[in-house]
Amino acid sequence: MYLSPRFRALAAGAAMLAASALAQAQQALPNVVILATGGTIAGAGASAVNSATYAAAKVGVEKLIAGLPELSKVANVRGEQVFQVASESLTNDNLLTLAKRVSALSKQNDVDGIVITHGTDTLEETAYFLTLTVHTSKPIVVVGSMRPGTALSADGALNLYDAVTVAGSKDAAGKGVLVTMGDNIDTGRDVSKSVNIKTSAFSSQWGPLGMVVEGKNYWFRAPVKRHTVNSEFDIDKINALPPVEIAMGYEGVSSTAIDALGKSGIKALIHGGTGNGSVADRIVPNLQKVRADGIVVIRSSRVPDGFVIRNAEQPDDKYDWVVAHDLRPQKARILAMVALTKTSDTKELQRIFWEY
Repeated sequence: MYLSPRFRALAAGAAMLAASALAQAQQALPNVVILATGGTIAGAGASAVNSATYAAAKVGVEKLIAGLPELSKVANVRGEQVFQVASESLTNDNLLTLAKRVSALSKQNDVDGIVITHGTDTLEETAYFLTLTVHTSKPIVVVGSMRPGTALSADGALNLYDAVTVAGSKDAAGKGVLVTMGDNIDTGRDVSKSVNIKTSAFSSQWGPLGMVVEGKNYWFRAPVKRHTVNSEFDIDKINALPPVEIAMGYEGVSSTAIDALGKSGIKALIHGGTGNGSVADRIVPNLQKVRADGIVVIRSSRVPDGFVIRNAEQPDDKYDWVVAHDLRPQKARILAMVALTKTSDTKELQRIFWEY
C-alpha cells in the first residue's frame, strides 16, 4: 500500500510524540526494586484448591512481576533474585546478605523504594532485622502471602501490588521498615504472624500504622521506637552475628534445654517465659549459672501480646538479667544478636531493649 511522504512524516511524528509521552510518564513514576527471597508468595500448588499444601519458593521474581502487569502503572519496577528459599530455612548469613543488598540499593539515586518478597514463617524477623540495621529514610517494604499464586483467592498479587505502591510513595518515607499484608501497613518491629492458615495472619499488638486501599495510603499512627536512620547499628559495619538461642517456658519445664544451650558457645539466651516472662522456680538456678558463665540472660514472654516488666516475677537487678520489653522471643533474639555486635554490658543491653 502506497503511503505519501507527508503521511509517513505525520505518522513518524505521532510515534515520536507517543514515545516522548511514554518516557515522560515513566520518569514521573517512582523506581522500585523488588528483592525476592522465596516463600509462599513464590510458591505453587498441585491444583487451585491447594491453599495450604504447596511447594514454596518455586516462582522466580521476573515471573512474579510479569504476572502482575498493573505494577507498570504505579512504578518502574525491576527485580533481583537474592535467594529462593522457604523462610524457615533462612540463616544469619542470609540476613546479612539481604540487609547489605538493601543498604546498597538504598544509596542509589535511581532507587526510590525497595520491596522484599519473603516467606511468612520468619518474615517478621527479617523485617525487624532490617529495621535495626539499614540506614535509610527510603521506604522498605517486606511482603509475603499466605496462599500460593496458583490457589483460589490467592492473596500474593494484591499484597505485592500494595507493597510496590507503598514503597514508591513519598508519605511512607521515614517510617522505617514496613510490612503490607491483608491491606494493613504494619511496622516491621511490631508485626507478627499469629495464624498459620488465614490470609489475616499478620497483625501488630499495638495496631497497624495504616492501610493501603487501591494504591492509596491512609496513616493512623507513626512508630516511636528507634529505627533505620536513627539506629546506632549499621549493616555496612556488621559482618557476623553472635549466636543467640531461645529456651521456652512451659508447664513441667525442665532445665535440659537451658543446660545444653549454656554449653553450646552462645552469647545470649532468650527465655520465652509464661505470662510476665515468668521462670519456673526449679530452673532459676540453671539460668543463674548460665549468667555466671558469661552468657547474657534475657527474659521475654511467650504471650502473643506480652509485656515483660523488669524486677516483676524475678529480681532482674539481682540476677543481672535483661528483660525484652514487649518483644516476642523470636524478635528478642534478633535485637540481642544485633546489640551484641556493640556491647555485652547488661545495663547497655537493657537500654537498647527499651529504646528499640
